[in-house]
Amino acid sequence: MAETTSRLDYILSTLEQAESLDGMQRAVEALREHFGINHLVYHWVDSKGDQYGCGTYSDEWQQKYLEENYLRVDPVVIGCYQRFHPVDWKRLDWSSRAAREFSKVAAEFGVGNQGFSVPVRGPNGQFALFTVNHSCDDETWADFTEENRSQLILIAHFFNEKALDLEPGRKPEQKQALSPREVDAMTLLAAGYSRAQVADTLSISEHTLRVYIESARFKLGAVNTTHAVARAISRGLIVV
Repeated sequence: MAETTSRLDYILSTLEQAESLDGMQRAVEALREHFGINHLVYHWVDSKGDQYGCGTYSDEWQQKYLEENYLRVDPVVIGCYQRFHPVDWKRLDWSSRAAREFSKVAAEFGVGNQGFSVPVRGPNGQFALFTVNHSCDDETWADFTEENRSQLILIAHFFNEKALDLEPGRKPEQKQALSPREVDAMTLLAAGYSRAQVADTLSISEHTLRVYIESARFKLGAVNTTHAVARAISRGLIVV
């Protein structure tokens, strides 16, 4: 377990130091190997509407996707654009004829039958999608997502942080220091503690804990608690 964690930390550290899309692509490939899955993809639209991507789908599938304008019928894109929370592909609407045909063609190009996507929203209309994809039975996939859900959400936000860093002309955000109590709260949340467990560990009420979390979230410019934890880690404000 320690070796697995160390490997993931190394990959994320490499991602943080990436200075180009090529660096992000290398991180994608390393994470695919780390998790032992068929595909891993990060795609984003910046504040100007320009689109970028890095992932492990074949060049042939990417070309087919663009040529057929599958963006307009892809249930993953449509479903995640309407959501703020991670979603398993089985929970999306694949009932239309266009969606079923899209799924059939995707499978022919090596896209797996299972998927888990994390929608991420940044400032000024920035939208991104982080997806892991694999071919396996439902039970195996359920076990995988349950075991790795928290890590995948954090990784999605790490990728988005890097995408924002690389956005042309973007001004760096001013960093605000977290208070000692905010650091404690964020550190325990990053370690996987529930809010109740964090409050108990710090000997404070859950109401007081909520104040600390919201204060940290505001300082970090995060859209939610998970995003705040990811930003705190990526900026070196907490160590897990």
